[in-house]
Amino acid sequence: MFRRKKSQKHGSFEHLSNGNATTLFTIVGSDAKLEGRFEVADSVQIECEVGGRIKVGKKLVIGERGFVRADVEAVDVIIYGQYEGNMVVTGSAVITPTGRVTGSIATDSLVISKGGFLNGSVTRLTESESAQSPHQVSIHLISRDGARA
Repeated sequence: MFRRKKSQKHGSFEHLSNGNATTLFTIVGSDAKLEGRFEVADSVQIECEVGGRIKVGKKLVIGERGFVRADVEAVDVIIYGQYEGNMVVTGSAVITPTGRVTGSIATDSLVISKGGFLNGSVTRLTESESAQSPHQVSIHLISRDGARA
């Protein structure tokens, strides 16, 4: 159920690791369901169902088989699977084409790839406020022909 990977590459998002090989703790199990408070000092990839509260010291990757229903604090987040809850990301948050998010994200950098889904709110953190209260920002979706959606 638990295993370590020396480096993890998913599509074109490997640039978030800045080219450095990192240890990625992976939680795998098609029928696994974990509930509770989790604190990981390094990076973690989730490929099962997890609920509760998660604090990650580096990067959180929610894999395509992952379903996270929790409040999350992390430096960087990449979502390939499903996420529900409130998330605070001090670095970059990426919703991939297979990613599905319902809830709120507070971050200074958010990328939603074509096909990715977000149903919720986004607030922007500034450097001096990343530990304090976020500011509300609005997002406008633009269609291919340039019209607002």
